[in-house]
Amino acid sequence: MVVGTLYVKLMIREARSLKDKRRVIRSLKDNLRNRFNISVAEIGTQDHRQLAELGVAMVGSDRRYIDGALAKIVDFVRLFRPAELIDYEVESD
Repeated sequence: MVVGTLYVKLMIREARSLKDKRRVIRSLKDNLRNRFNISVAEIGTQDHRQLAELGVAMVGSDRRYIDGALAKIVDFVRLFRPAELIDYEVESD
């Protein structure tokens, strides 16, 4: 069993309130869940209106598949227009 995790830090420049931020984050999380069948949650900076930290988890039997899927997720987040990817970290065990 291989567990892949991804930490993503985002900037949401257009967010004028926490409500704006949460709308963007909810949209991103829903898109990621539907497209990649992963677990995703907001894990930090929940009270900052323009910063967001997400944690993504994926389980499988093939390390190459997990690594490739996490790379595709990073690419998807990078192209998600309402948010700007600041930093990310990938691990697979």
